[in-house]
Amino acid sequence: MITPTRVVLAGNCLGEQEWLALDAFAQACGVSAEFVRELVAEGLVAPAEPERFGGEDLARVRRIRRLQRDFEANLQSVAVMLDLLDEVARLRAALLRHGGTG
Repeated sequence: MITPTRVVLAGNCLGEQEWLALDAFAQACGVSAEFVRELVAEGLVAPAEPERFGGEDLARVRRIRRLQRDFEANLQSVAVMLDLLDEVARLRAALLRHGGTG
């Protein structure tokens, strides 16, 4: 007979004034602290303060990992993809500001 397993997940949302130190941030992202340092050095992640990361940084690192995995892309390729995705977001926002639909 198979015994059912219960998994309980708990977490917190990072507000605008909440930060994670490097090690906690890396753990939340599922990557090493060294990988986070590499992303910062390459300019792919820009924390508001050195080694203090917020929710937007967390989402960006997860997006980076997803792009690497889905496209088997290196960091240079991911940087280009992120630039293009950021530009699309800026253009959509501008379109919405001027009464268009995004």
